[in-house]
Amino acid sequence: MSTPPPLLRMVELSGAEALWLLEGSSLGRLVYAHRDATTVRPARHVWEYGRLVVRTPVPAQSVAATATYQVDEIRAVHGTGWTVTVHGPAEVITDPDEAAHHHRTLAGWTHGPHDTLLRLHPKTVTGFRLTRAAG
Repeated sequence: MSTPPPLLRMVELSGAEALWLLEGSSLGRLVYAHRDATTVRPARHVWEYGRLVVRTPVPAQSVAATATYQVDEIRAVHGTGWTVTVHGPAEVITDPDEAAHHHRTLAGWTHGPHDTLLRLHPKTVTGFRLTRAAG
């Protein structure tokens, strides 16, 4: 006789807790519209001065004016963890000094023409904690 899976629920996080989880992680996914389709790419990030800096293998010309960034830590065996989503205007970092700094300090997935640095200005930050339901 197998045991039933645990009851799980999603609890909304405060904005402060969502940002705290985002700051403590470094891997996520950039989500953006490209050629009438939603595109998802792996990325690394750092939170600096109220902005999210994202390094991702996306051609710079493909970046839309707004983007979404999603990061999570989910323990599939337990069904617990968290997820945070940030959405807002995005711009390619073109300043050579700032780009050099981020290329040194933020590991990338690829190098070359598809290695893009973005600055995302969050307009919305949402998050959920995945927990076991009581009882």
